[in-house]
Amino acid sequence: MPYRSRVRIGLLTREYPPDVYGGAGVHVEHLVPAVRRLVDVDVHCFGEPRSGQPDTHAHLPPPSLADANPALQTLGVDLSMVAALGSVDVVHSHTWYANMAGHLAKVLHGVPHVVTAHSLEPRRPWKAEQLGGGYRLSSWVERTAYEAADGVIAVSAGMRRDVLDCYPALDPGRVHVVHNGIDTAFYHPDPARDAVRAAGVDPDRPSVVFVGRITRQKGLAHLVAAAHRIDPNAQVVLCAGAPDTPEIAAETEAAVAELAAARPGVVWVRRMLPTAEVRQLLSAATVFVCPSVYEPLGIVNLEAMACGTAVVASDVGGIPEVVADGETGLLVHLDEGDEAGFRDGLADAVNALLADPARADAMGAAGRARAEREFSWAQAADRTVEIYRALG
Repeated sequence: MPYRSRVRIGLLTREYPPDVYGGAGVHVEHLVPAVRRLVDVDVHCFGEPRSGQPDTHAHLPPPSLADANPALQTLGVDLSMVAALGSVDVVHSHTWYANMAGHLAKVLHGVPHVVTAHSLEPRRPWKAEQLGGGYRLSSWVERTAYEAADGVIAVSAGMRRDVLDCYPALDPGRVHVVHNGIDTAFYHPDPARDAVRAAGVDPDRPSVVFVGRITRQKGLAHLVAAAHRIDPNAQVVLCAGAPDTPEIAAETEAAVAELAAARPGVVWVRRMLPTAEVRQLLSAATVFVCPSVYEPLGIVNLEAMACGTAVVASDVGGIPEVVADGETGLLVHLDEGDEAGFRDGLADAVNALLADPARADAMGAAGRARAEREFSWAQAADRTVEIYRALG
């Protein structure tokens, strides 16, 4: 179509297949092929060269920054991206890791810059624990890029509110909502159970499953504490790895050991599982739990819903836009001043579904239908390209 032959997008991202470890990476992995139906896209990503991936350019930090703070290494990659960008009509950056590359490309090349807001540094103060002075630098990068961006895409209405709250200098007319999608052809109710058994989970017993990184954001500590009150006839399956810091790794180790000593059926899968194995575990679960304290949207909830599994989740950020309370799962109110109340709420909601398998099954079926109906990557791509067009 004429628009495709006329417009080229420079998409800038830290994560890109095969190096995908978080929600932003999943987003980019699926958005790019959907957008390429409509426009040309040059991808610039971090890491080693991607063989066999056309129009994809990988960048490494300059050798002179090998011993520098990781945030400075990130800026070194960003400069490499800008230098290699070539002729594009719009630049689109994902996460603070690539935001400065997008901002500098806007300044240097005079092209519009679109930012997708997957998370916000002011909403993740615990990152200072992990990054130290790098967190102050990442926060400055994010603010600079957002306030100068021609368009900001928020992955939920809740995220849009957060963006405008954190960066009030932004014109609200420049902040758009485009929900993440889910690949329902891949994430579907999977009857296979070989990966479930290999993980140490009994597929013939009820299970409560968590999937996520070990970070303050994902609220794993709340679930582990709540699991002391979860029906002991159910297995508690923690697919949790990649701890942010040695301190949180040690805290998690101690808490899970205490839980395993107090109740049977605790299974901790520490490695980051391939997506096909995650699909099996989600499909076999009675309940999936997302106890996040901060979640702009929560793709993992969509993954569980697409697998036909009921969800119990905190009511933060964009989660209520994904999990329909009482229909596809149960939402638990998070009051950061009442940690015990939140943990009790998680246990009560999980136990309610464990005690009523028919209700859990009905919620799982409704979740699958909702994922198919409202969260396609084609819809996300169409809306994203509309934003490109408005700026180009």
